[in-house]
Amino acid sequence: MERAQIIKSLQELRKQTKKRKFSQSVDLIINLQDLDFKKPSDQVDFFVTMHYPIGKKLKICGLVGPELEEESKKVCDFTVPQLKFGEYQSDKKKLKHLAKDYDYFIAQANIMPKVAQVFGRFLGPKNKMPNPKVGAVVPPKANLSPLYEKLQKTIRLVARKDPILHLLVGKEEMKDEEIADNVATVYDQLIHHLPKEKNNVKSVYLKFTMSKPVKI
Repeated sequence: MERAQIIKSLQELRKQTKKRKFSQSVDLIINLQDLDFKKPSDQVDFFVTMHYPIGKKLKICGLVGPELEEESKKVCDFTVPQLKFGEYQSDKKKLKHLAKDYDYFIAQANIMPKVAQVFGRFLGPKNKMPNPKVGAVVPPKANLSPLYEKLQKTIRLVARKDPILHLLVGKEEMKDEEIADNVATVYDQLIHHLPKEKNNVKSVYLKFTMSKPVKI
C-alpha cells in the first residue's frame, strides 16, 4: 500500500470532518474475504510494532516475582507482586478490574504457570495474557524499559470469527506522514499473514472517532 495513497485519504478525511472539542482517534478498518476461520491457517492473530506511538498511552501491568518487583514498580503503570497473587485469586471483582484497566501484561517467565492459574481465566478471553510473541514473558533480571516503550507502539490483530479488523493507528493531531507510516506498517504485515495475501483483503478504510469512513 502506497503511503501517498494513504495521505490522500487522510487529507480527504480531514476536509470532511468537523473539529471536535477532543482529540479524535484515527481508526483503520480492514474488511477481509475468502477466509475459512475453521482453518487455523486462515485465522489472524499476531502483533505489529509500528514506528510511531498510536497517540493513546497504553497501560501496562507487571505480574512478577521478587526478582523483578522493584524494576516493574519503577517502569510499569501497576505491579502485582507474586506475594499478592492470592488476593486476586480469591476476588473476582479485582481480577475483572485488572483485566479491564490494563492493555498489556508483562510476566516473569519462571512464574508463568502461577500467572496462568491465577489470571488466565480473566486475561485469556480478552487476549491479554502475557505473550512471548511480543516479548512480554521476561527473565527474572530483565530490563523492562525497552519493552515498555515497544508496547506503546504495538497492537494486536485478531480475526478468528469475523472477517473485519478495527484498529487504532493514531490520533488526529499526528502528522499525516506518521499516521500513513503506521497504516502501511500494519497493512504490509497483515498481507504476509494471509494465505492469499492482498487477495484476502476486500476493502480498507480510515475514519476519525466521529467521522464517516473514507476508503483508501
